[in-house]
Amino acid sequence: MTSRRAIISVSDKTGVLEFAQALVDLDFEIVSTGGTYNAIHAAGIPVTYVSDVTGFPEILDGRVKTLNPYIHGGILAKRTPDHLAQLTEHNITPVDLVAVNLYPFRQTVSKPDVTLAEAIENIDIGGPSMVRAAAKNNKYVAIVTDPARYPEVIERLKNDTLDEAYRLELAAAAFRHTAEYDTFISTYLQNITGTAEKFPQNLLLLGEKKSELRYGENSQQQAVLYARFGDDADGVGAARQLAGQPLSYNNTLDLDAALELVREFDRPAATIIKHTNPCGLALSDTLADAYNRAYQGDTLAAYGGIVAVNRPVDAATAREMTATFLEAVIAPGFEPEALEILRTKPNLRLLAVGDGQKLAAPHPRVNFYQVHNGILLQDNDMTSPAEEEFRVVSRRQPTEAEIAQMRFAMTVAKHVKSNAVVLANDYQVVGVGAGQMSRITSIEMAFKVAEQRTFGAVLASDAFFTFRDVVDACAKRGVSAIVQPGGSIYDANSIAAADEAGIAMVFTGVRHFHY
Repeated sequence: MTSRRAIISVSDKTGVLEFAQALVDLDFEIVSTGGTYNAIHAAGIPVTYVSDVTGFPEILDGRVKTLNPYIHGGILAKRTPDHLAQLTEHNITPVDLVAVNLYPFRQTVSKPDVTLAEAIENIDIGGPSMVRAAAKNNKYVAIVTDPARYPEVIERLKNDTLDEAYRLELAAAAFRHTAEYDTFISTYLQNITGTAEKFPQNLLLLGEKKSELRYGENSQQQAVLYARFGDDADGVGAARQLAGQPLSYNNTLDLDAALELVREFDRPAATIIKHTNPCGLALSDTLADAYNRAYQGDTLAAYGGIVAVNRPVDAATAREMTATFLEAVIAPGFEPEALEILRTKPNLRLLAVGDGQKLAAPHPRVNFYQVHNGILLQDNDMTSPAEEEFRVVSRRQPTEAEIAQMRFAMTVAKHVKSNAVVLANDYQVVGVGAGQMSRITSIEMAFKVAEQRTFGAVLASDAFFTFRDVVDACAKRGVSAIVQPGGSIYDANSIAAADEAGIAMVFTGVRHFHY
């Protein structure tokens, strides 16, 4: 008669036959269910069917197999005289090891066109119950949920080192396994029912490690990219890398910033990002022209930039892109000839998102930022400058063309780090000032890049002007129109300066700070 009992019931059967045989060699009796029993039995390994232990058949299409005192009593019993006496009284055998992993819920719901009924059937009940029972009773029972641990468990059994400390470690991993499983289910059901809370009382973050990044912000820092379950499939976390060396942490941040910016526009759009700020962006009738005009926005800063476009990259655009050094390009797709051209740059990272067609419009999401001992959450800024109500506050009325350019410039400014100013003309960004401690410094930066292109351009600012100095500087450089939120106690001074210079000024009443 064997001295120890193990229960094995796994969906992932990787290594299970070798594990079962090793346990038998160590004098374990194996009890198993369904497909796991069939696999072990077919391999000629001694195994007892769960119904022979419980004295009750599997019922309800296999929904009830192990939910039985002959199973859970054996798992949960302490090795105390009282508990052992109760096991003897009821003819229950103690269980020393449980190896369980759960129905493939996440893999099922990730398939296209999966039905709710199919998803529900892949919610495991008996498996998590056994896992939690064994993990709770870890002082006496070893719980193994990861096939990668099988060899180590066998080695420890052979060396008599499967001790209480190690069983506690296995229990922690098991509770993590069931927590992840329940979070997958909860996230899926909330998404399909539309009941997901934006800011729940208790925050559950579930992500799968997608890739080890080359390094963090600096080479001495480690970094990893996780893809969040349940999120939209057209973001950086779901991007498919087609070429180039591995991404770094900074590359990933820039790719996200670039992608979210070009997502704002219906027309073919291209942007070049440096340090999460656009140094160039343009719209045009063709993607190649949009990219070329984005590059011309700031040819110096474009070197080593991150590019995003909102259409699949064609051959003409790819040829334009190879004319300068770029770190990465992200797009809804790449035509075969374009891929061939871009792959002549072996280090250039190429990433595809979405379904290979036009990039999806902006959609709501929650942004996270970690602070010491805390996490900040906010929803993303879904207010579109293209739809904001413009209130003309200057004597001169802006032309329709100026209004269109101001809406374009403010849309870009929404994605520029504060203090943000954007100069634009003919749907081309010609100067950007970002992340400065004073707005006038941002203006000076933008003017330096724009050079003579300020004349006839419009300027967008993410916040109101405290002083008239910004308007006076714009007057000297020939800026024709200014759009800003307004709301300063000194607005009258800025309006007066605009009227003196014949500049059209518009207030939106909406600010777009971006930190």
